[in-house]
Amino acid sequence: MKTQVPAMRPNADDALERVRAALDDGGGASDLATLATLAGLSPTHLQRAFRRRFGVSPAEYARARRFDQLRGALRDGACVTDAVYEAGFGSGSRVYEESDRRLGMTPASYRAGGAGAAIRYTTTDTPLGRLLVATTARGICAVTLGADDDALHARLVAEFPLAERERVDAGRDDWLDAVIARVSRDLGWDHGDTPAMPPLDVAATAFQWRVWEALTRIPQGETLSYGELAAQLGVPKAARAIGRACGSNKLALLVPCHRIIREDGSLGGWRWGLDIKRQLLAIERAVSAAQA
Repeated sequence: MKTQVPAMRPNADDALERVRAALDDGGGASDLATLATLAGLSPTHLQRAFRRRFGVSPAEYARARRFDQLRGALRDGACVTDAVYEAGFGSGSRVYEESDRRLGMTPASYRAGGAGAAIRYTTTDTPLGRLLVATTARGICAVTLGADDDALHARLVAEFPLAERERVDAGRDDWLDAVIARVSRDLGWDHGDTPAMPPLDVAATAFQWRVWEALTRIPQGETLSYGELAAQLGVPKAARAIGRACGSNKLALLVPCHRIIREDGSLGGWRWGLDIKRQLLAIERAVSAAQA
């Protein structure tokens, strides 16, 4: 008599990839019970496993994907109503509730390259070169490093081509001054009091916010690899996603993605330049040692 071999449990990675593919498709059901059936897991197990693997819950992942679709459609010129519907939102109200955090502005304004947004910015000198800080009425929208003001301004224009931009002198805007004071203190060339940090106005997914918040907890003068940070977040297989989140950071120094290095200990890349990253890490180590 043949012995019946019990059915093998589905590979957990394959199950999670099926769920992710279903969410990426956008046309299928995204409720937890249906996704759990697709994965062959209990809803509770799926919720925990998906968060460990991808850093967010299935619902957060689906919401971020819808906003990605919305962002792409708006950039391609679709009208707001059509873009909202095609991205899978049942009504425009849900979009506007979260658009400040995920788009940095309303969908109509984002579609128009920042049209209607008023941006104030200033530049200042640092040991790392020139620093540009920009703010909208909602909060800080850009902190960038560069060799000269022309390059910094060109980058700001590329990010918000249709926004109104006004240059202000240092000392004329509290939020801009607060960021400069924070950077000055962190880089050790000014030891005065640091004002409270202003709010942020940047476009980000739930996972990007989670990575950026984790980056701020890396002590000054220290570094982590992509894999080490992924492990700390409980998503050990998300090292590449960590790298993409670092690459999308528009807030130099405030979100210290320069403290992330490759697994072999090499510095890797940095959107503001590898030489500046090397100098910055050296400055931070010196400041940290002096404070010890």
